Amino acid sequence: MYPVPLKRFARSSQRSLVQLLSIGIFIAVGLMSPSSSTAAEAPVALVIDAQHPGAAIGPEFAGLSYEVSTILPVDGVRYFRPENAKLISLFRTLGLKSLRIGGNTSDRNVRELPTEADWDSLFGFAQAAGVKVIYCLRLHQGDPAVDAATVKYIMAHYASLVDSFSIGQEPSAYPVEKIDTRPAGERMGAAVEKYPYTSYCDQWKIFADAIVAAVPEVKFCGPSVHNNADWARRFMEDHGKGQHVAMITEHLYPGGSANKLPSAEVGRERMLSGEFIKVYEKLHAGFVPAAQALGLPYRLEEVNSYFNGGAQDASNTYSAALWGLDFMYWWAAHDAAGLNFHTGDRVSMNNDYQPSRYATFTSMPDGFEIRPLAYALKAFDLGAQGRFAPLTLENSAALNLTAYAVIANDHSIAITIINKEHGPGARDASVALSTAGAKWRSAQVIRLQAPNGDIATKTGLTLGDAAIEKGGTWSGAWHTLPAPAADGSLSIKIPAASAMIVRLSN
Repeated sequence: MYPVPLKRFARSSQRSLVQLLSIGIFIAVGLMSPSSSTAAEAPVALVIDAQHPGAAIGPEFAGLSYEVSTILPVDGVRYFRPENAKLISLFRTLGLKSLRIGGNTSDRNVRELPTEADWDSLFGFAQAAGVKVIYCLRLHQGDPAVDAATVKYIMAHYASLVDSFSIGQEPSAYPVEKIDTRPAGERMGAAVEKYPYTSYCDQWKIFADAIVAAVPEVKFCGPSVHNNADWARRFMEDHGKGQHVAMITEHLYPGGSANKLPSAEVGRERMLSGEFIKVYEKLHAGFVPAAQALGLPYRLEEVNSYFNGGAQDASNTYSAALWGLDFMYWWAAHDAAGLNFHTGDRVSMNNDYQPSRYATFTSMPDGFEIRPLAYALKAFDLGAQGRFAPLTLENSAALNLTAYAVIANDHSIAITIINKEHGPGARDASVALSTAGAKWRSAQVIRLQAPNGDIATKTGLTLGDAAIEKGGTWSGAWHTLPAPAADGSLSIKIPAASAMIVRLSN
């Protein structure tokens, strides 16, 4: 049997695939892509156990992360403001429920700290967009009194819109000398991160005590380090009990430095390969069991494909849509409370403020340029409302394919199938889908695709045959399948380099 993404559910089922097929409905309708592929096909059998739902996906799972500098006014106008109707529309369209404000400009690369007027505008936007805010406070060369005053103002006015506060941005990467002698592009990663945890821990305690004294009801998250399970475990040991810590946070750019990629093609290939998944597995194994033992939720509050602003012609291509969708589901299936893709027109990298290559969308005079990663968020929003359902996946041809099933509150079930095959020799998937112990009266599908399945393209993407518009709207549609055949079977073709959501309902 091919390894199933939802491992904990696969382990819970002791029945064989043959047994499940014998008691399930086996539905028969052929679904061909509108632009039918001529690629070779490989068989996949997918069985959903709709009778034993598992863990729920958190309602605030999907989020974005921005630099704190984004909330400062530019020519008197603030990006996050309650009257920014197009941005509010786009947040709602993409299903975003979490907004993290931080990045390097919140801490070690501070240029200017926000004022009360900036916070008023930010939280006015948050209320209008329906999001909760995770806010990063300055630790490196910061002032505990300033942080305490910040938290006091925000909590006095906007407590209902606050998720938690972090103290410090990626403190493991702080310089250990007064003048940072590391090359500008080499200030992250285990080899160059030398700041001692003990120094951070002592400083964190000083700042946290000052904040708690001013705002006793405050909730913290941390340690907000990049791909560093050791710091997360130690932080939990020191501050995970009785010190207002409500959530453990990590950052993750599984591809590492964009500057070290030999080519954009290699960058795209890695994003869609098992190489990235090994990074997830190692980080998860390193700190999540400890968090669960303490009853603490965890969140990846700053993520994307490659750090240093992303990889040109990789992080901003269709490959990011397929990767991002699978990335979200992988962490949701492994009990994460959520994740926030770092984005913005500009991000702080190499001690500079530069255009973002991994952005979800960027500003235009009449709206936004929608990047491929935005399609991952929207596809997740369509298929990830509810509780995971156990599934069994038989993939004897070893396609580069993953699948996830989610049961909604109305008892419909959404199955998201991601075929990451691409390039010469890529194969379409011929999926035989069945469910155990449930029957469905109707089936609908929606597909994420790019022209010619080109993972290097940056434009022309559609979801449900429609693009996400620059004004923040989307008009994609579900397509209804014919009524199930007498034997109840459903056969679906998933073209290479595409994803499909199948929704079954009564």
